[in-house]
Amino acid sequence: MFRWLNGPGAVFKDPLPGSTNYLNAYDPAGNLIRAQTQSAPTLSRKKGEDVETATAVPHNGLEQNIASGKPIPKETSDDLMPFPMNRLFRSQPVLSEELRDKIHKMVQGGMSVRTVSEELEVDMQRVGAVYRLKSIENQWIQEGKKLATPYARAVNEMLPKTPAPPNPKARAVPHESINDLPVHSATTNQLFHPVSESMHFNRTSAAKVFARNLLPAEHRIPHPEMVELAKAAQEHRGRDDIVMKRREELVKAENDLLDAKEERKKAREAAAKKIENPRWLFRFEEIKVESVGKDGRARGGIGARYGVPPQDRKKGQIKIPTRVG
Repeated sequence: MFRWLNGPGAVFKDPLPGSTNYLNAYDPAGNLIRAQTQSAPTLSRKKGEDVETATAVPHNGLEQNIASGKPIPKETSDDLMPFPMNRLFRSQPVLSEELRDKIHKMVQGGMSVRTVSEELEVDMQRVGAVYRLKSIENQWIQEGKKLATPYARAVNEMLPKTPAPPNPKARAVPHESINDLPVHSATTNQLFHPVSESMHFNRTSAAKVFARNLLPAEHRIPHPEMVELAKAAQEHRGRDDIVMKRREELVKAENDLLDAKEERKKAREAAAKKIENPRWLFRFEEIKVESVGKDGRARGGIGARYGVPPQDRKKGQIKIPTRVG
């Protein structure tokens, strides 16, 4: 074991800066496979000598190349395999520290989460999580609390990272898919809907079958403006006007939602009867029995109904169409 650690295993003692350091990225002699085309192997191995007893020069002289400004070849899918016996697992990239700082700075500067997600190609939920965590981190630094910075730095060095754009005009490196269609609860039921052959049945019609107020797929994706941008690219139209128009619509829609939410909150507070004592504050609201609906599962009813399964897969239920609507 010690012969291997002092030989080919010496490259794992000091991780290669700016790159992962997994076993599959190196050959049995301790040479970085993806760099062998750029630099000759520096591991000296005499005729008949065991690989474990060979004399290793860590990283094939790549540290000198890094110091001279030569870039390291990007990891391939085989290099991102931390467990050699599990060839189906690939290590997924995480956000670099520079990209997390950029996300926090953009959101704090007044940009919406949706706009930041579109520009940096990071999911909106991840953008919100990064902003909250970075805010807590900055608060802890101001309060003088001790952070686990060495541990976080060590973990980040082991994982592939998505870098931040080098300048404002540069295109961001995609971190993940940001426009996946979320699964709506109304679409989880199995339905058979007969239609006439002459009927023009599209995505809007399919949405109405599942629920009366359900929007079609192109309107429920997180970034519907990307559909318009793709159409503009195919029609050779300018994208700047579309982006600005869409951002104005999003800002107006977000402000309208905030105003409506604030009005509902004020109306609820005004309708509630409050009784306050030195220790507690009791709130009483007027509730009607009819608010639960005919089946007792209406959204305006009291409490929440959990564990009620859909009826489409229960035994004895009629699953074929009985009439044409």
